[in-house]
Amino acid sequence: MTAFVRDQWYVAAYSGEVARDLLARTILGEPIVFYRTEDGASVVALADRCVHRRYPLSASSLENDTVVCGYHGFTYDPTGTCVRVPGQTRIPRTARVRSYPVVEQDSLVWVWIGDPDRADPTAIPRARHLDSPGWSTVRGMEPIDADYGLLVDNLLDLSHETYLHNGYIGTPEVAETPIATSVDDEAHVVRVSRRMDDAACPPFYARSTGIDGRISRRQDIEYFAPCLYLLHSRISPVGDPTRAYHTEITYAITPSAPGKVYDFWAVSRDFATDDAELDTFLHDFNRDVVIQDVDALNLLQRTLDSEPDGYQELSINIDAGALAARRVLAAMTAAAADGASGSAAVAAPGSASASASPSPSSSPPSSPPSSSAASASASASVTG
Repeated sequence: MTAFVRDQWYVAAYSGEVARDLLARTILGEPIVFYRTEDGASVVALADRCVHRRYPLSASSLENDTVVCGYHGFTYDPTGTCVRVPGQTRIPRTARVRSYPVVEQDSLVWVWIGDPDRADPTAIPRARHLDSPGWSTVRGMEPIDADYGLLVDNLLDLSHETYLHNGYIGTPEVAETPIATSVDDEAHVVRVSRRMDDAACPPFYARSTGIDGRISRRQDIEYFAPCLYLLHSRISPVGDPTRAYHTEITYAITPSAPGKVYDFWAVSRDFATDDAELDTFLHDFNRDVVIQDVDALNLLQRTLDSEPDGYQELSINIDAGALAARRVLAAMTAAAADGASGSAAVAAPGSASASASPSPSSSPPSSPPSSSAASASASASVTG
């Protein structure tokens, strides 16, 4: 199993999911309950267990901005402090639950699982297109019963589109075109790019753009380990680069527990942004693609679980991005084990940057600003 990197930010929900209903999520094995304060300004994240008899607070109720345990009435404020105990005025000193740092940014709710003193909001990578003017976004989330490293592998090696997603987003050119891979070890970012100058137009793009001939297609991946994945996609008809269509594919890869991962996905576009029918098509079509990945990864995990000891996997050139991501995650885990911050500069052993060809710019010129880990908005709210 891929080790968890704890001193990092993880996406727990979309902003629209967190309201006045209690929302339960398990992040890195820790049950957490989320809710929004009455004024709507802040998201609260508390350990989802009452200190009294461990009843889930997510199965309880809100009273103003406090959570009232649905079993015996212990009541907790947004800091996790117990403010009322039924039948007595004295509140035990240890009557409190953990409160987690939270940042709401780019329509995503990020939670910090590790040492709260190390929670730096400016370290959160950006995905501005998710709620920027001039962009339209559809989104969803699917749980997968597989190791989160398998989802990272899946997304860093898009050659599987040709086979698993044929008839949706895959064409022969995706698997046939070489990739360029680079690694920023200090920032923990892996970049993979693919340039297809003359490719078939898959149904996903033919239907959304109206192109009925062959296309020039670019795929530029940025993986901000451990959680955020961005695919900057650009297509245009062959011979007509002025008719360019830009799509931003976003994934948040959030481990839930060993062998379980939340697959948050979103598709953003900068064309036909007021077309509700296209919104529906892109949501339903992309969800079908995601479900194909879910089914494949669930099957792969069951297969790996049944493998005898000693099996060695085979890797080839197209695996360069996925292998680089594995090394980055392993380096982050090792740094944490050594007592260093998960966000400190780490040299990944055997980094792919030494042997792989350099990648082009991490983001196409007309894409939204690149998701720099050091450019978090000053207006991002922090709670906990």
